[in-house]
Amino acid sequence: MNRRRRQGRRSVGVGRGVARTLTGTHGATLNSKSIRNRISLSARQPDGDTRSPCDSRTATAEERSGPWPASLMISTPFTELFGVDHPIVCGGMTGVGTAELISAVAEAGALGFLTALTQPTPEALAREIARCREMTDRPFGVNLTVLPTLKPVPYAEYRAAIIESGIPVVETAGSNPAEHVADFKAAGVKVIHKAVAVRHALKAQSLGVDAVSIDGFECAGHPGEEDIPGLVLIPAAVRRLDIPVIASGGIATGSGLAAALALGACAVNMGTRFVASAEAPVHQNVKDQIVANDERATQLVFREFGNTGRVARNAISEEIVVRSKRPGAAFEDVADLASGVRGRTRVLEQGHMDDGLWWAGQAQGLIESVATCEEIVSGIVADAEKAIGRLADLRG
Repeated sequence: MNRRRRQGRRSVGVGRGVARTLTGTHGATLNSKSIRNRISLSARQPDGDTRSPCDSRTATAEERSGPWPASLMISTPFTELFGVDHPIVCGGMTGVGTAELISAVAEAGALGFLTALTQPTPEALAREIARCREMTDRPFGVNLTVLPTLKPVPYAEYRAAIIESGIPVVETAGSNPAEHVADFKAAGVKVIHKAVAVRHALKAQSLGVDAVSIDGFECAGHPGEEDIPGLVLIPAAVRRLDIPVIASGGIATGSGLAAALALGACAVNMGTRFVASAEAPVHQNVKDQIVANDERATQLVFREFGNTGRVARNAISEEIVVRSKRPGAAFEDVADLASGVRGRTRVLEQGHMDDGLWWAGQAQGLIESVATCEEIVSGIVADAEKAIGRLADLRG
């Protein structure tokens, strides 16, 4: 069995050293609705003191013996709730969220999600879950996206495969997840729901989800029709919700993580950044294109059909926009270009960058290299701590 084992934190504390607490303008711990988001940044001290002003318990020996230096651990209610080391998520991505990538994300101490519908059948999903477990013994989840399709999807069977496989956390997205949330919660599975509007997040909270991932307009995929960027949407969601908020869209750096925490989020979700990782199961041309692209290299498609999507700009996306603007245009006029199978086969698998639609966010402009998942996660956490330290220094 080729399982990569690490002895990182299984429950998250403050690591080794005295924790520094980031405070707001009124001296209160920077938080998500003054609650849950006690952010502790472990800083190694010469005297080995393990006291923390924001966590009442002392870090255990197991926590202090993890593979990451104590100075590279940021603890939030997200890390505590989901049993991971870092407040970073790799959300579900069709065609990308397979065992190769998600096991590497887990090994790096973040929370990754296999994408259920990347697998052709519920039985194939169960096998992919088992395969991922052969590659890591750390926590990971499964994404279940519910959308209208031409061919009916056996969602109940996919849901059963997730539950029977013992997955601890599910990321739902798309349509109202009520039916799925009820079953998952009854089985003891935690649920994170992805939303693009505060009202949708509130609805998900009323259904009993454990956390919400809120997508700002910068994100890849479907950002909704209201064009609210993360700088506004994240704190707006935090203000109204009583559960942890995960910031998503436009995040690929440590300063982005620090900013999200400052806005009240408990974690960040990244997609495009993890596509440009060594372990992502896509053609090298895709990874290199993300590095080459800047923040302007995306395009909004399907806006005329009330299903706006943000994709990487290429010949196909530009042709879709041209066709969509014709009087009386319907989705059928662009369906051949927008085919998911075409994008996955010709772009993600074969590397023909102008021969299919592929998803990418504005965070492309922040990505400077292809790196391993461990390098991505550890680098972002280290840079976030530096950014928070710089802000703390401004207080004199």
